[in-house]
Amino acid sequence: VTPLGILVLATGALTLIFGSHETSDFWVDALKLWWQLVRDQFKHIRTLVIYLDNGPNNSGTRTQFLKRLVEFADWSGLTLRLVYYPPYHSKYNPIERCWSALEKKWNGVLLTTLKIVLTCALRMFWKGQHPTVQHLAGDYPNGVRVTGRAKKELESRIERSPELRKYDITIRPRQVD
Repeated sequence: VTPLGILVLATGALTLIFGSHETSDFWVDALKLWWQLVRDQFKHIRTLVIYLDNGPNNSGTRTQFLKRLVEFADWSGLTLRLVYYPPYHSKYNPIERCWSALEKKWNGVLLTTLKIVLTCALRMFWKGQHPTVQHLAGDYPNGVRVTGRAKKELESRIERSPELRKYDITIRPRQVD
């Protein structure tokens, strides 16, 4: 079981989503699940700024990840701004501090079933509140790639900062006529 954390910096609200395998598709499916849970609270939001650590499954060069985020932007109507921490700087990402609180709840517990994992996660505290905990079922195979013409179309939907091409990416939803 792999955890993915989404932290709302303004409120400290933490959502932990557990899945079978960390891939680009899992990342975006988890983001979609999270947005379905919180969108009524954030009706005023038009741009979602996402801070990322540039890992192998959420890199700004990972075409499957970017393809799925373009689909998410179109589905949600949100502009996405991906802001990446440079290599070896993920320690400055506030979500990284959440993992120690989760590890304290896991300390000494045999994590033998999904129920035990989810129960421990529900019992942890972050900023004085329990996290929202979800399980995302599904198979997430490695190696899913975007090829050929689809890559060109994908790049046309992505705006990269001229100064920080790898670290600041904007994806706008397709305008519906």
